[in-house]
Amino acid sequence: MTPSVAAERLPWRRALVTGGAGFLGSHLCERLLEGGVGVDCADNLSSGSARNVAHLVGRAGFRFLNCDVSDPACAQELTGPYDLVLHFACPASPADYLRMPLETLDVGSLGTRNLLAVAERDDARLLLASTSEVYGDPLVHPQREDYWGNVNPVGPRSVYDESKRFSEALVTAHAGARGTNAGIVRLFNTYGPRMRAHDGRAVPTFICQALAGEPLTIAGDGSQTRSLCYVDDTLDGVMRVAASRSVRPVNIGGSDETTVREIARRVVKLTNSASRIVSIDRPVDDPERRRPDTTLVREMFGWEPSVSWEEGLERTIAYFSELLATQGERPAESL
Repeated sequence: MTPSVAAERLPWRRALVTGGAGFLGSHLCERLLEGGVGVDCADNLSSGSARNVAHLVGRAGFRFLNCDVSDPACAQELTGPYDLVLHFACPASPADYLRMPLETLDVGSLGTRNLLAVAERDDARLLLASTSEVYGDPLVHPQREDYWGNVNPVGPRSVYDESKRFSEALVTAHAGARGTNAGIVRLFNTYGPRMRAHDGRAVPTFICQALAGEPLTIAGDGSQTRSLCYVDDTLDGVMRVAASRSVRPVNIGGSDETTVREIARRVVKLTNSASRIVSIDRPVDDPERRRPDTTLVREMFGWEPSVSWEEGLERTIAYFSELLATQGERPAESL
């Protein structure tokens, strides 16, 4: 395996991270600063939290910008110059994109267009954070980057799915027509510290329910599968693709495909909880199987996950244990 980019001094001077106060974005800001890169963190805090980057405020090279990248006025604050633009702004959990459907579509369209203009202005590398959701409820398993997907364009999840699909098309067209140095990563089921307890995704919901001694609520019978990847591994993959000139989409995700019911069982075991596992109604268009084919990222970038599910869940449980003790956050009612 090639050395991790994140283990060395990173090759950029200043980076813009959109959605930088979110779960993934805040970890990216931290990792870039540790690698000697100055960071502008842009976030309108619609789903992110200032708490995620509070420990970075005042650190040399870090600047927080409270602005919406879908708004052209925000571009006036993105002064740069940047040599890396990481576009991670977008509501990512069903609870958020169902609450903000138009904003979700805007950030994938207007926001992506605005950031491509910033990258072109500064001759910067732009990397779009896309998602496994572009594959919809896949008919091909595991999902390869050349699979076009099975997406309902007018279903309840469509605002997120189609926002990401359009942003991928926009990045690809801009790279082809304007020569912009732009790439795409498709992220699968990343989890870890700084996820929100109340955002409705499986891992934080199960952990918080287990810690509170409440029933763990799984959608349907829980036989649908997901492939978990710990945040440190995901970030390592992102950094490798960012440091390249690859234009084509690249899957980044774990190989540990397991059922949602099994994820709940693992959480109960690791928290030593007496919580029961109960079923609730399954959401419309909920994907049946989800696992990335990671041949491309392994062969091109030497990347593969290194954190086991047990270690990753233990770290995440420790984070939520402290959070619930100090902040008193409550878990979501359902997935």
